[in-house]
Amino acid sequence: MDSRKRKRIRILGKILFILYVIFIVYFLLFSDWYGRTGEMREYHYNLVLFKEIKRFWQYREQVGFFAMFTNLFGNVIIFIPFGFFLPMGSRQRSFIATAYYSFVLSLCVEVFQLITKVGSFDVDDLLLNTIGGICGYILFAICAAIRRRHAGKKTKNRR
Repeated sequence: MDSRKRKRIRILGKILFILYVIFIVYFLLFSDWYGRTGEMREYHYNLVLFKEIKRFWQYREQVGFFAMFTNLFGNVIIFIPFGFFLPMGSRQRSFIATAYYSFVLSLCVEVFQLITKVGSFDVDDLLLNTIGGICGYILFAICAAIRRRHAGKKTKNRR
């Protein structure tokens, strides 16, 4: 792959990453879809790991499939693009860096929700969001390996 094409892909990655961060900030902090329309009167937080995960799984029939799915899997799914676009659009391409920045972004969101009383601070969300970032990185690594393999075959065929 020539340097111009590589540079365009990196620019595309940066643009997608910025759009994704804007989306995630809006969705997690201000979206009406999750009742973020007003401030709560009290602070809501969970500092016990697996407490909410266990509760949503245990009462899945009472809370409904959608609530259970969005809490358990939605927190993972929403951070997959972060883990994919971060190494694509930056020099931070390591697994550790992606896991760290996924955790930091999730922590910022959770602390903001706690301070502003819009949503709740939940350590389970930190875990699930970080797992989502890691899944995105794994997807990125697989795609990069496929791209390198494909590019290697092209250069062999040209010789």
